[in-house]
Amino acid sequence: MTKNKISEEEKLKLKAQIRSLFGRKVKKLRATGIIPANIYGTNFKSQSISVDLKSFTRVYKVAKKTGIIYISLENQELPVLIEDIQKNPTDNSIQHIVFRKIDLTKKIEKSVPIKIIGESRAVKELGGVLLTQLNSLTVEALPNDIPDFIEIDISSLKEIGQEIKVANIPTKDNYIIKNPSDRVIVSVIAHKEESTKPETTTTPAEVISETKTENNER
Repeated sequence: MTKNKISEEEKLKLKAQIRSLFGRKVKKLRATGIIPANIYGTNFKSQSISVDLKSFTRVYKVAKKTGIIYISLENQELPVLIEDIQKNPTDNSIQHIVFRKIDLTKKIEKSVPIKIIGESRAVKELGGVLLTQLNSLTVEALPNDIPDFIEIDISSLKEIGQEIKVANIPTKDNYIIKNPSDRVIVSVIAHKEESTKPETTTTPAEVISETKTENNER
């Protein structure tokens, strides 16, 4: 799925401020609902900025990591993609964001998530297990042609052992998949049941002395 050309009114816009606080001092920003961030890009001087958390969250729900965001910064409008979001492992709160400044007229490479569609006969009727080996693919395209996701139809997987490789994905005119053509995306493997046979080997019962028991309880 690719994005159509958008009008000025449809642009995803986000206001940003030049950031002067760094290191431990950024905790003060987060406490007020402001998130530290950076913008980098080819032929672009890296900028330390800050954005409003609520505004970013609203934009991110639409853009995800493949949608273009237009950052307003000191009378500039910078087209960017979200490159990385760092989160607190304890509460999953956003700690820092990295934006990538892009040129809308030049092709770039970007990781795009995979979306599994369809139903596999090998899984539904033969009891196979669907094994997903890739969750995303790298594409090369103009920024406006980067798809939101790439659909992988598993209805072609009708027998145990079958797989879908990068080479099996239909080609598109507006982007190229850069992953090796022989890379497996999904496959169906046989379901391995746990052994239900009782163990036949036995070990002699250990005689536990009172002294050993006392030591174990300390």
